[in-house]
Amino acid sequence: MRVIRTAAAQLGPIQKAEDRDSVVARMIALMDEAKRQDADFIVYPELALTTFFPRWYHEDRAEADRWFEREMPGPATAPLFARAREHGMALSFGYAELTPEGRHFNTSILVDREGRIVGKYRKTHLPGHAEYDPERTHQHLEKRYFEPGDTGFPVWRMLGGLLGMCICNDRRWPETYRVMGLQGVEMVVLGFNTPSVNAQRNGEGLEQRLFHHRLSVQAGAYQNATWVVAVAKAGNEDGHPLTGGTLIVDPNGFIVAELPGEADGVIVHPCDLDETRFGKETIFDFARHRRIEHYGRITAQTGVILPE
Repeated sequence: MRVIRTAAAQLGPIQKAEDRDSVVARMIALMDEAKRQDADFIVYPELALTTFFPRWYHEDRAEADRWFEREMPGPATAPLFARAREHGMALSFGYAELTPEGRHFNTSILVDREGRIVGKYRKTHLPGHAEYDPERTHQHLEKRYFEPGDTGFPVWRMLGGLLGMCICNDRRWPETYRVMGLQGVEMVVLGFNTPSVNAQRNGEGLEQRLFHHRLSVQAGAYQNATWVVAVAKAGNEDGHPLTGGTLIVDPNGFIVAELPGEADGVIVHPCDLDETRFGKETIFDFARHRRIEHYGRITAQTGVILPE
């Protein structure tokens, strides 16, 4: 058995006026609770340090830079790293990254038990739009404030296993999981900020949004025989509701733990990485069963090309 006691640490809403210090204090409180439950590894949401700022339109794009981190760890996040080292706990969380070259990414990191950043992933599949859209019930301006990630989908060795990351909308794309699956991934961790209502389809509310969330994560786990840990930032942020749905899915696609509600909270589950072996050695033994000579269209085109 290779067990990682994994904590999925949901954050409730972060209001626009809240500062990073108060958010980090909440994250540390969740970490302390995870430690009381003997967690080895804690996973936080996408853009964990701030409100989901892509809902706010800035004519001058540079005005949004206040939501971005120029260093990691920085003064606000140093206490989080320090507490993790004190607990001997690995962690993962998402944040808005501003590089020294002035590039903007939606980023997540893996941090080992000694507080070293061992992995960095930048979000690939950016949803939403780049310009203000008066037809939408709310704005989703990730394409305005971020550029698509340049990391691909790496897998890292940590905690005795093979771990990968993705972020929010990435979880809806099967290519995300398969690229990591082809590297033998045993656990995928992801954070998300998902509005409770579809901005372009008012009838698609919380129940439907959570259905599609679970469907995507469970399918990705099963079809690649991997654990998936999906962690929400949830609740009402300045009048804009976000779904909960923090959960842990096993390599057979079953939800083994799910956190109710939309407030700060943590669930801990013992994830045995050896449970991935059966799927990887049988129905999803890629080396035996994949037929790559028929998959060229997947990388040869982006949009649909109809048959003649």
